[in-house]
Amino acid sequence: MAKSATKLSLNTSPSVSAVSAAGDERWMEEALRCAQRALEAGEVPVGAVVVCDGQVVGRGWNRNLIDRDPTAHAEIVAMREAGRILGNHRLGACELFATIEPCAMCAGAAVHARLRRLVYGANDTKAGAVYSVLQVLNHAKLNHQMQVQAGVLAGRSAEMLQDFFRNRR
Repeated sequence: MAKSATKLSLNTSPSVSAVSAAGDERWMEEALRCAQRALEAGEVPVGAVVVCDGQVVGRGWNRNLIDRDPTAHAEIVAMREAGRILGNHRLGACELFATIEPCAMCAGAAVHARLRRLVYGANDTKAGAVYSVLQVLNHAKLNHQMQVQAGVLAGRSAEMLQDFFRNRR
């Protein structure tokens, strides 16, 4: 079960304003719609969006089975699309919204993309690489640091994943 954002204390800003929280929820809703697309395709329901200057520039949902690609996680798919749309592999002015805590691969890609900020929903106690299992983001030896906000619409994200795995048993 996902921990609450207050227990995580990963928000690097002093406080999240109501405007910022509402914006985060707006984009997380979009990520949840992407997760729904993964679910409809028979994939693990994880979704992600990349937002730059108030616009979605990348959308992704898990496509591992469809693409037969172990790297086709929602976050990677969204960052690839954002890079194509923006014409740059560096996404320094962008924010990534993901329904679940990114794994080591996705967290590493976020660092290499130089994202400004990561917002995610549910913690991933089996593979999360922001807080839960590993701390890839904002590691002292890495050359890029980003803001992190955890727990946005975490209950809905966790419920979607739990229902998916419950139905597969």
